[in-house]
Amino acid sequence: MLIKAKMDATMEENVQIDHMSLLKQFEHLDPQNQHTFEARDLELLIQAATKDLENYDAARHEEFKRYEMMKEHERREYLKSLDEEKRKMEEAHYEEMKKKHREHPKVNVPGSMDQLKEVWEETDGLDPNEFNPKTFFKLHDTNGDGVLDEQELEALFTKELEKVYDPKNEEDDMVEMEEERLRMREHVMKNVDTNQDRLVTLDEFLKSTERKEFNEADGWETVDETQIYIEEELRRFEQELSAQESALNQRAEELRKEHEQLQQQQIELNAQKKEYHQAVLQMEQKKAQQTGAEAAAGPNGELKFQPEAPHAESENVKAVEEQPKPVEQQQKTEVHPGAPGEADHQVGQKEPEVPHSQGQDQQAHPGQS
Repeated sequence: MLIKAKMDATMEENVQIDHMSLLKQFEHLDPQNQHTFEARDLELLIQAATKDLENYDAARHEEFKRYEMMKEHERREYLKSLDEEKRKMEEAHYEEMKKKHREHPKVNVPGSMDQLKEVWEETDGLDPNEFNPKTFFKLHDTNGDGVLDEQELEALFTKELEKVYDPKNEEDDMVEMEEERLRMREHVMKNVDTNQDRLVTLDEFLKSTERKEFNEADGWETVDETQIYIEEELRRFEQELSAQESALNQRAEELRKEHEQLQQQQIELNAQKKEYHQAVLQMEQKKAQQTGAEAAAGPNGELKFQPEAPHAESENVKAVEEQPKPVEQQQKTEVHPGAPGEADHQVGQKEPEVPHSQGQDQQAHPGQS
């Protein structure tokens, strides 16, 4: 980044450099030593990292506060939706859960004699009367790097947290448990980590066991016994939620109107497409009619007649033959019985002789020669 800043400054004349922001990126470097990475650079690096972690812890506390305020806000809103009888029942149940959550064994102060001896006995399985701080430190320096880091310290608080929080219980909130773990670790770091590098050395640990507070520590106040926020903070938080909800509703209304406009535009576009399609069809029909009229006329405008095909003429003749005959013609062709006189006259007449061949006569009179 330093090289890029130098190139920007030399290549472009009007570039404005924010020197303070640039230097913050390299707070862990010793400006007096530009060639090697020395112990001073390491110390500055640790300080910069520690500051970042402190900011991270502060952000976690703020996030937890908002979580608790949201939980209370939702509870109150839910109570508003109930009738009088159900509201009283819900409030009684809420108070019962709070009371049940507080019914737990005494929680020892993190880093105190009682807390460490409990780990020594229950986790390490050693005699509490033989507690030795140096041995305890070495037992829980799990990676053997000579210091207790944040993860190794938080592992020491597991027994204390289990006294208060159980994921199977309705009254116990696991988000609160993680906040409790963070508070315990910060308490130990504040009282034991004298150089504030977020690491506890053996020397720092042994010195903490020599203090008066190490042996005379009272019980630890858990999250539910601590005021996380005040009513004024909750009121501002609810106002913020209301403003966000109004903004979301306004945006939703704007999106709804935009959606309706798009739908209307789509309807208009579909109507235009339909009109265009109909116009194209009409033009094609007119063009087809004009083409047919031009084909029926000759070059000088005279009409052109197409001769009928032969098969068409034969079909016409066949159709005429199949037409029914007149009544008189049908009477001539039909045979009717004659009058009585006509029948006698016909009987008296001779029938015409039928000529016979010579062979037939000989067969009829075989005796003649």
